Amino acid sequence: MDGEGRRFARQYVHTAGRTRSGGASHALETLVVRTDRGAGQLDRLPPTHRRVVELSAAPISIAELGAALQLHAGIIRVVVSDLIGAGSVVIEAPGQLGDRPDLATLHALLRDLETLS
Repeated sequence: MDGEGRRFARQYVHTAGRTRSGGASHALETLVVRTDRGAGQLDRLPPTHRRVVELSAAPISIAELGAALQLHAGIIRVVVSDLIGAGSVVIEAPGQLGDRPDLATLHALLRDLETLS
């Protein structure tokens, strides 16, 4: 196994070899936010779980967590799923229908962008 393969295989140590979370798979842009309970559990969490909780003091995406920890997104998804189950973090799913701007706002934004070019 080459160096990159060994590095990838070692990442699964963070999830006890699991490649999928028990719950739904979360999109890369899903935001993770620490709960008060999570803040109080830091000293009892495994190192990777602890870092995710620390980094999620402010909303942070699955992709950003992966980059910050230099771990594959699949690993982060499993860890986040564990933390959701423990009540340490909550997620905010992206692109919910009510979160979208109305058509008039999008047209105004387009006009403003066109004036810049």
